[in-house]
Amino acid sequence: MTDHILIERPETHPGVLVIRFNRPDKKNAITSAMYRAMVAGLHEAGHEGAIKAVAFLGTDGCFSAGNDMGDFLAYAMSGSSEPPAAVDFLKVLASYGKPLVSGVDGLAIGIGTTLHMHCDLTVASTRSLFKTPFVDLALVPEAASSLLAPRMMGHQRAFALLAAGEGFSAEQAREAGLVWKVVAPEEVEAETLKLAASLAAKPAGALKIARDLVRGSTEDVLARIDAEMVHFSAQLRSAEARAAFEAFLKR
Repeated sequence: MTDHILIERPETHPGVLVIRFNRPDKKNAITSAMYRAMVAGLHEAGHEGAIKAVAFLGTDGCFSAGNDMGDFLAYAMSGSSEPPAAVDFLKVLASYGKPLVSGVDGLAIGIGTTLHMHCDLTVASTRSLFKTPFVDLALVPEAASSLLAPRMMGHQRAFALLAAGEGFSAEQAREAGLVWKVVAPEEVEAETLKLAASLAAKPAGALKIARDLVRGSTEDVLARIDAEMVHFSAQLRSAEARAAFEAFLKR
């Protein structure tokens, strides 16, 4: 398992498993190996009765800059017919049976933003920035964000985020329903773990029913992930995407 993803069980917060991005030198950009490590961590937590909630955290000043562009360009040029490793992660995330919380401090780009649409509670620091530059990279929305974002925040905010590539501050994200609470940077981790531990301490059966009722069926979410990926994969191999990636990597 890559050390760019840390799987932690904080003794101070029983019942909580933490999945932490740990690649600060690359702004926690996510590689295929990191996606596979997160899937393994989620499966581990899902099958372990003592774990009642999962928390996603990043590093100081950065949650995640999104997909590693070098990794994605290599995939695009490989001609592989297999879906990107991100797809398996997204499907596990969308259908996960235990509460998911997340804590964001600083950059949350691409899937670093859309991941939180699958979380039940998200804490963000005052210096956080949420942005999805999919179209700027000649790509399209992923993670069923094209379905979830309009439900969550309405058409215009969703379009601004997913198509126009506008950045949302922490307070704008809170107003849009993407974030539950905004706190100071030094409080993000403690508040996130506090929320996760609070959920872990609740009656598990009742919480699961309540969560399932609130979230609704996952069938349409999983179907949208597949539909988005058809377009995403086609665009990923397109000349305009390759040019956009190469320009990005030369920055």
